[in-house]
Amino acid sequence: MMEAAPDTPATPRRSDATRAAILEAARERFAADGYERATIRAIARDAGIDPSMVMRYYGNKEGLFAAASEFDLRIPKVGALPAKHIGAVLVAHFLDRWEADEVLTALLRVGVTNAAGAERMRAVFTAQIGPIAAGVCPDPADAPRRAALAASQILGMALARYVLRLPPAAEMPREDVIAWLAPTVQRYLTAEHP
Repeated sequence: MMEAAPDTPATPRRSDATRAAILEAARERFAADGYERATIRAIARDAGIDPSMVMRYYGNKEGLFAAASEFDLRIPKVGALPAKHIGAVLVAHFLDRWEADEVLTALLRVGVTNAAGAERMRAVFTAQIGPIAAGVCPDPADAPRRAALAASQILGMALARYVLRLPPAAEMPREDVIAWLAPTVQRYLTAEHP
């Protein structure tokens, strides 16, 4: 009779490690080079694998980009907050995310210049900002429009501050950005329809 193996944590399979290496290399390469200039060959070289492995796991550059840009915005739960603080919480959260993660900035850059990137950005924001708008706006039927308006402000500031690095936006203290932007985001999400 065979003895049962002791309870040990499962070790990751080699394929999991390979996928993780590919995605890390892809995120860095897309952030550094943009979608158009990043190549499967360069990503494979950065990951230390053969380019055929990238194709095996992700099919093509678009599939790899979609996987590499799978992104959780980690939006805080706003349901427990007083409604009057939602704009400030969201703006502060997004400033933190952009300052801590080059992948989000890379996704924004690619979203501006490439159809696949734009679709990825739309999907991320629709899936993750839409429910917030639906939960706080006076008329849930108007939530998609309100989410788009809030996203326009957040993405517009991110483009000016982190991609284009426009001097006033890039140099403005974080507290000032929140003070200026939060009331507009707040109004889009919670004010009565004009």
